[in-house]
Amino acid sequence: MVVRRMSRMWGASLVVALIVSLSLVSMVRAQDATPVPYTAPENAGDLSGTIIADGSSTVGPITEAVAEDFAAVAGGVQVEINISGTGGGFQRFCNGETDIQDASRAITEEEMANCRAAGVNYYVFEVAYDGITIVVNPNNDFASCLTTAQLKQLWQSDAPATTWAELDPSFPADTVNLYGPGTDSGTYDYFIEQIIGDDGSTRTDYTPSENDNDLVEGVAGDDNGLAFFGFGYYEQNQDRLKVAGVDNGSGCVEPSTETIRDGSYAPLSRPLYVYVRADSLQRVEVQEFMRFYIANAGTLAAEVGFVASPTEIYVNDQTKVEAEIAGSGAPDGPGEAPAAEASPEA
Repeated sequence: MVVRRMSRMWGASLVVALIVSLSLVSMVRAQDATPVPYTAPENAGDLSGTIIADGSSTVGPITEAVAEDFAAVAGGVQVEINISGTGGGFQRFCNGETDIQDASRAITEEEMANCRAAGVNYYVFEVAYDGITIVVNPNNDFASCLTTAQLKQLWQSDAPATTWAELDPSFPADTVNLYGPGTDSGTYDYFIEQIIGDDGSTRTDYTPSENDNDLVEGVAGDDNGLAFFGFGYYEQNQDRLKVAGVDNGSGCVEPSTETIRDGSYAPLSRPLYVYVRADSLQRVEVQEFMRFYIANAGTLAAEVGFVASPTEIYVNDQTKVEAEIAGSGAPDGPGEAPAAEASPEA
């Protein structure tokens, strides 16, 4: 993990109660469209409780950075961060086992149905952007750019390419050794959707891991290795890895803060989310954590290698949190059960 600059946006003179009406928040935001800086309440030091987060290994470092800085505000609040992949995290979240779900993709229809069946309502907050990054070993001096067609050829389940030469005759005939996220990962889901297609499936003869650091180690020690994972992990390990640009038909583009933010790193740029259980957001320690998270998400996401969302996204997120705290909010999901799922009348 890289050493982060510890941002301190508070001081003794700023520790005052955060009492802002929803109408005032809306008025201020309409004028400048800038997120409101976090101001800790007077009783922040008295807050306690445990907040449990799980899910994406990509979003996890952002939540971890937020939790680390939040500890200086409310040291009595314990934030437990687990990494079981977006899919594995949603299983726990929709069972009511966690308060916060880190997600590198949007919730699926099946997961929404599971939350609905368990009576779990939630709010969704976009916290950053990411670019799924293709990496190879630094000794690889030929695969500096791969087309989306070549990536599909490598990862498809039906007659996949197994050697570099099958991708390009000018490449060596050595076997490509693939590393990638496990099938519970939102990064896996998004990559497959964009590269293979909605109905696609990948080959299974690759080295999977829900821990992106394992993938980094795999490629760093394998001259013929290739992997994909979040941009932040490449940023933290770029001295041990080589990035391969992606050609989506408009020329080769490498992931960077600029190309991820403007969408030119296509089709592998994506938003990142945290989902929060509506009943958890009734607890004051979760309220303050989410206020702090959203106010600092852009800065902290950048510090751990991701790309801040547009400021209006954070403004909307803050409005949503304040509405829920004021008792006037409405959860984003899962919504009412479809009529077909309702019990028939006797």
